[in-house]
Amino acid sequence: MSGSSNGNVSQDLKSGALVYHRLPRPGKLEIQPTKPLGNQRDLALAYSPGVAAACEAIKANPAEAADLTIRQNLVAVVTNGTAVLGLGDIGPLASKPVMEGKAVLFKKFAGIDVFDIEVDQKNVEKLVDVVAALEPTFGGINLEDIKAPECFEVEEQLRARMNIPVFHDDQHGTAIIVASAVLNALELAGKRLPEVKIVTSGAGAAALACLNLLVSLGARRENIWVTDLEGVVYEGREKLMDRWKSVYAQATDARTLADIIPDADVFLGLSAAGVLKPNLLERMAPRPLVLALANPNPEIMPEEAERVRPDAMICTGRSDYPNQVNNVLCFPYIFRGALDVGATSINEEMKAAAVKAIAALARETPSEVVARAYGGEARPFGRTSLIPSPFDPRLILRIAPAVAKAAMDTGVATRPLADLEAYAESLTRFVFRSGFMMKPLFAKAKENPKRVIYAEGEDERVLRAVQVVVEEGIARPILIGRPAVVEARLKRFGLFMQPGTDFELVNPEDDPRYRDYVGTYCEVAGRRGITPDAARTLVRTNSTVIGALAVRRGDADALICGLEGRFNSRLKHIQDIIGFAPGAKQFAALSLMITSKGAYFLADTHVQPDPNAQEIADMTIACADHVVRFGVTPRIALVSHADFGAADTSSARKMRDALELIRARAPKLEVDGEMQADTALSEIIRERVYPHSRLKGEANVLIMPNLDAANIAYQLTKVLADALPVGPILIGPARPAHVLTPSVTARGIVNITAVAVVEAQAGV
Repeated sequence: MSGSSNGNVSQDLKSGALVYHRLPRPGKLEIQPTKPLGNQRDLALAYSPGVAAACEAIKANPAEAADLTIRQNLVAVVTNGTAVLGLGDIGPLASKPVMEGKAVLFKKFAGIDVFDIEVDQKNVEKLVDVVAALEPTFGGINLEDIKAPECFEVEEQLRARMNIPVFHDDQHGTAIIVASAVLNALELAGKRLPEVKIVTSGAGAAALACLNLLVSLGARRENIWVTDLEGVVYEGREKLMDRWKSVYAQATDARTLADIIPDADVFLGLSAAGVLKPNLLERMAPRPLVLALANPNPEIMPEEAERVRPDAMICTGRSDYPNQVNNVLCFPYIFRGALDVGATSINEEMKAAAVKAIAALARETPSEVVARAYGGEARPFGRTSLIPSPFDPRLILRIAPAVAKAAMDTGVATRPLADLEAYAESLTRFVFRSGFMMKPLFAKAKENPKRVIYAEGEDERVLRAVQVVVEEGIARPILIGRPAVVEARLKRFGLFMQPGTDFELVNPEDDPRYRDYVGTYCEVAGRRGITPDAARTLVRTNSTVIGALAVRRGDADALICGLEGRFNSRLKHIQDIIGFAPGAKQFAALSLMITSKGAYFLADTHVQPDPNAQEIADMTIACADHVVRFGVTPRIALVSHADFGAADTSSARKMRDALELIRARAPKLEVDGEMQADTALSEIIRERVYPHSRLKGEANVLIMPNLDAANIAYQLTKVLADALPVGPILIGPARPAHVLTPSVTARGIVNITAVAVVEAQAGV
């Protein structure tokens, strides 16, 4: 469902919600310019006189509006406030917080911009006139919280008048999720849609839309029974009837839900709490599907349904039970697909494509993001996981391409996509913001996957990451962990990998190479305080030591560790066992920060407290080599508190001296300094301060003067810019080895795996 009633909201949540909406500034939305407006020329291009060129181009060819304006990524969320959530007819002004919330969901989940439009008009014809007149502004219309039966008329008339998608989410969003649940439940029950008996409680907009969509998917009208406040919808009934409801009128003497519930395979409730009594549920067919979607209290509580019918599959509209029917599962992604092909409508074929995509996703391995949202527990496909979680980041990857393809196949796409596969890949920017930056490394890693050993092989994040690594074929994983623990957690998290088939498992308590590893450890670290007794203990108990020895001996090509414990202790083991690369005298850490404004590399964020000029030069040249692997041309700024000799502190002199060393050793590198951070990131400022700089454009690699500066910048960028970090990438070991931080996610582990594989391919 699109939301829930306010009836069960605690006073604490109410007061918190008011603070949330009020501070630090009122509301949940703002408008941000996407082009610079920093000087007179910018103003001339954005407005008068330059804007005339864009206006004339659109006048000559209206299709140009898609490329010259925001229109093709702009949706109107429109309501008259007559059926808001569970609050009813509260009016357009009071509905505005809900519409702002809908706008936030569009932007958050699918990158779609929204203007919320609250119209003070209940007359159908006048409301239609208002909305239809907005067509030049928008690429699509999302109707919201308009009461039935007027909502049917409004949508029907707008679809006839407008040449852009018009979608009443309360109807079709709910219908799409319900249909997905029905398809999967019937598959589990071994039943077929054309043969099942469907009984509904409620005959409003959402209920009728659900039935209409199920019919288009194969359900038979004669098997559908509808009840509302007046009882069974039957032929000849006059009270509370309309032309949309009459479609499902049956020739019957049955008058109550109790009369029609026997042997029903599907109960669809969009009515009121407690309507489906336990004695009625008992009379349903074997393995029934119960969609009890009244909010906040469903037609029957799941625990009560389980008690009388343990074979039942149950969906609700609530987030505190499995199988939540939530419209956010589909509406952002349906619009994403429709807008991206310039669809003139959202037709039945596009809705059916969304249904099948959602149903198929529920049958895939659960994602790490979903597991984190549910406290670490992920439910594999089954009776408690008929539909995906609203948190599943793969929804856009499955639904938008399916909708776009259906639009093209049915001829409603005005801008068909030349390459649907490339389009699907482009959508990863909404899932993992690291998607585009990591793409060159993933492609390279897949060409020749290497053996990557994971020190914390029992960690949930590692297991989820390795599932992705196996599916994408970017590495040959080796996990360090106890077999019983690993197998139990694979089952718990709904992962389908098999040790010995999908990954190699090293049991630290019983590994046949134990004596050899102890001997190697004594040999390489005996002069660094590691006695034979200490070696024997560490090779049994310290997974970083085991992983580093595996890399040292050639049993693995790269090591990933550091999810638990101290960074520096892990680093010490790598230094003692794997050692430095030829020419390297010290390690450094390079962190990639992916922000909404672009990607930036920071160094050294984790290792060297106060590197000297020579170490800065070594670090910079090594970082440049790593940046190139991402398909990025490094533009390097040596960052300081001062610009180009403006101060003569030891820190500034150090960066100045480092520049001379870098230019002597790597004259082709685009690097300059010392400079302040804003000078590094703005060519306009740099031209003003020092117009002869060899650095052009915006720096994408920022070399900091010390660990304090680098780590503070790293942490602030994560928080203030909502940046996604990749790394830290450890620079300087003889063979690929990376020490992560305890805050890393499963996706972060996947990313660093690709980095490590490409390093191993290059012989690092």
